[in-house]
Amino acid sequence: MKITTTETRQSVPGSSRQYTPIKASILAALLLISWSATVNAGVNVWLTDPGKSILFQPQPAALPFASVPDAAGANPIIKIDESQTFQTMDGFGCCLTGGSAMHMMHMDTASRKALLKELFAWDGSNIGISYLRISIGASDLNDHVYSYDDLPPGTTDPDMKKFSLQPDRADVIPVLKEVLAINPKLKILGSPWSPPAWMKDNHDTRGGRLQPGFYDAYAKYFVAYIKGMKAERIAIDAITVQNEPLNPKNNPSLLMLAGEEGNFIKHHLGPAFKAAGIDAKIILYDHNCDHPEYPVSILDDPEAGKYVDGSAFHLYAGGIAALSAVHRAHPDKSLYFTEQWTGASDTISQILGWHIENLIIGAPRNWSRNVLEWNLAADSHYEPHTDRGGCDQCLGAVTIDGNKVSRNPSYYILAHAAKFVRPGSVRIDSSYPDALPNVAFKTPEGKTVLIVMNSGPAPRAFDIRYQGKQAASTINGGAVATYIW
Repeated sequence: MKITTTETRQSVPGSSRQYTPIKASILAALLLISWSATVNAGVNVWLTDPGKSILFQPQPAALPFASVPDAAGANPIIKIDESQTFQTMDGFGCCLTGGSAMHMMHMDTASRKALLKELFAWDGSNIGISYLRISIGASDLNDHVYSYDDLPPGTTDPDMKKFSLQPDRADVIPVLKEVLAINPKLKILGSPWSPPAWMKDNHDTRGGRLQPGFYDAYAKYFVAYIKGMKAERIAIDAITVQNEPLNPKNNPSLLMLAGEEGNFIKHHLGPAFKAAGIDAKIILYDHNCDHPEYPVSILDDPEAGKYVDGSAFHLYAGGIAALSAVHRAHPDKSLYFTEQWTGASDTISQILGWHIENLIIGAPRNWSRNVLEWNLAADSHYEPHTDRGGCDQCLGAVTIDGNKVSRNPSYYILAHAAKFVRPGSVRIDSSYPDALPNVAFKTPEGKTVLIVMNSGPAPRAFDIRYQGKQAASTINGGAVATYIW
């Protein structure tokens, strides 16, 4: 830390009291004392170890820091270097589908409030989800398909005179209002699964393509949505143009090739947002890591790219390093990770390692500003879902049956990051020993957070090195730990 030699004089706003000059040497000493107290307090640890049936539990004793020589010891070392900083994090969370909201609204008021507090409150006893993705219109995890401008066959509404958020007033909007009362700083991303069917060439909610003659109408649809949600006191931070634009098989869905999405943004959506004074971010692609050329081709066009904040990814195909490839092509644009499911047959011992290594660790290490698991809630029968292509095996982060709640793998996966890596945290450099994938952050409060996965089968001892101090830890094969100091 650089300490200047300039003396300072400070006063309290609204007070005539003046503080005497503080010399740099005294300031440096105070900072050193403060840092020493933090480090000497040790490292708090939260552990998930499926082999020991430990699910996101605080460990009873903090790990002590000790002074060490620079020479490496016998154990692998994860060295934290906070002088090397990367992207700022927007948060960790889930997708609040219409089905999730429906189950929550069927709970009694006290049970629902308790669950929402557990999920969204930013205090020491809750996991503190900080980012939600919602569907613009229905997703495939609604009990029926709808848009906000459904019309009889053969009719159109290019000026959005019949646009209405009424389908969301029974569940999504009330739940969001309760969530925002708990966490007003929550970021919300909206994603459409399909435009209204009358805008599409097949006039169906499933598949098909957006007719060019309705590009302007669809841009107005987005503007109406954001303004409508704002009128409900729900701020939409960002939208993606289309969920999974290369997957026309869900119900609802839409096929939108890169040239079509780029044209829509460049000539219609971007100008419409600008004209309407909409400041919600436009995020493109929102699909798998196997086609990074899709977002890059749009960002390569400066006239389209000027309206775009960044690109979003899922990981049902390809590798998470694709995000870094897009970052290298366009380092001025943001990256987001917006969906990954867990299935009905997935146990935490089966999927913990993959999700932690690829998503919680891998996505931020490849420049993502957020990480979202898929569905927030379903019931024990994986309902609801649409017919003709809705997911009938999607496991929620929580299962809700009446007022009974059970917690599933993605709940614990998210908790390891969401509880401690608050929005505004900055990713910092950490070394990457073999079989110990990890990622580190500095929080707005000055805490350091390190998430470590043992990807091997046997227990593994390692040391955490930070500013000349070292703490020793061992975690079992397949376990993950979050370290905070």
